[in-house]
Amino acid sequence: MSDELFFAAAAIEPGAAAKGAGFLKPFEAAAAGHNVAERDKPSLIGRTREELAQALTVIGVPQQQRKMRVAQLWHWLYVRGVSSFADMSNLSREFRALLAQHFTIIRPEIAAEQLSTDGTRKWLLRFPARGAGRPVEVETVYIPEEGRGTLCVSSQVGCTLTCSFCHTGTQRLVRNLTAEEILAQFLVAKDCLGDFADQEGLNGVRARREGIAKIRTLAERRAQMPAAALADAAEESEKAILLAATGRKITNIVMMGMGEPLYNFEAVKKALLIASDGEGLSLSRRRITLSTSGVVPGIYRIGAELGVMLAISLHAVNDELRNMLVPINKKYPLAELMAACRNYPGVSNARRITFEYVMLRDVNDSVADAKKLVQLLKGIPAKINLIPFNPWPGTNYQCSDWRQIELFADILNKAGYSSPIRAPRGRDIMAACGQLKSASERLKKAEREALEER
Repeated sequence: MSDELFFAAAAIEPGAAAKGAGFLKPFEAAAAGHNVAERDKPSLIGRTREELAQALTVIGVPQQQRKMRVAQLWHWLYVRGVSSFADMSNLSREFRALLAQHFTIIRPEIAAEQLSTDGTRKWLLRFPARGAGRPVEVETVYIPEEGRGTLCVSSQVGCTLTCSFCHTGTQRLVRNLTAEEILAQFLVAKDCLGDFADQEGLNGVRARREGIAKIRTLAERRAQMPAAALADAAEESEKAILLAATGRKITNIVMMGMGEPLYNFEAVKKALLIASDGEGLSLSRRRITLSTSGVVPGIYRIGAELGVMLAISLHAVNDELRNMLVPINKKYPLAELMAACRNYPGVSNARRITFEYVMLRDVNDSVADAKKLVQLLKGIPAKINLIPFNPWPGTNYQCSDWRQIELFADILNKAGYSSPIRAPRGRDIMAACGQLKSASERLKKAEREALEER
């Protein structure tokens, strides 16, 4: 998967919301009440402005109105977050009826929701088959923290990679998600968290923005700090700016859920460009992180075409071990991966690459491993996230002792690298790093065709 280790989910069967502690009753979302015909309509979610204009052309909207209509739709879909054309109150009744006749903007079905004792939320979302033979399910996870809220988004149903420490790696790839489905995870989470602004909320946002200039001076006053410390201060300043400006619950997106984003790059790119559009969801590209297990040819494209933050699922300091932990290393070994990171567009102390490193007892957690990691990353502006291993059913790995993790972190910190130890979140609902998995299975061609003919 993209970052096998950010968040996770149990293998939940449809309807499992009633099973086990921690499950909440699924939302009675609008999507659940719509009939099959409604779901069969083409969706306007996940389309570029140009594609929206083309869709309006097909249904007869005059050319001179299209730009205005696209702007109106964009606002209602991504600023106000409506999921019914009937709620678009500044559009004429006739135009709303025309849109509803030809298109849909309904959300995917929420098959289940879980709430952890630490506040982490996990949603199991159900999407149409689209060639898979039967509906598919993916996991999306929200982690609230002081100063920010992070949404972990999936890019594929299952995964082609077989990272040995990752639960998702045990689920074969079923299919790629579309840009609409990737973006829908963000929209559903905002719905459930009440994170879309009504008009009163929009007025509040404008008022809070008056204080931004003062907050922005926070990092500037610390200009004499060492480079790594200055970058940390700038990051904290950006968090404060975002909260002051918007009051958002979701401040960050990480493409670290199910799947390898670079094996579904076009859909991921399209979704993230919409998410970062300043006239819609308006999430800063500095608040978006795309994680890869090391698909070297795609790394440059992340920086050149998206300009978001980059994270690398590293987990080992030599090819022999990484071949076992992250098998894609056999195709793109460490030397090629590190070269791609050094040449990443825009990399600097202000835009560091994050390296994810799972701590596995007696596997990759020695003092020698820590020292070699320092050498491996030499010359790369980097932040290293140390991730205590989170167990899942059937794994043979164990988490490193806490003292060993702290010793490992101390070596990295003394070498000048920011190396936070990521506190496990959502373990009680299988929503911690490295545990993501759904019950969707890849079917044989004959099985898929038989189901789709019904």
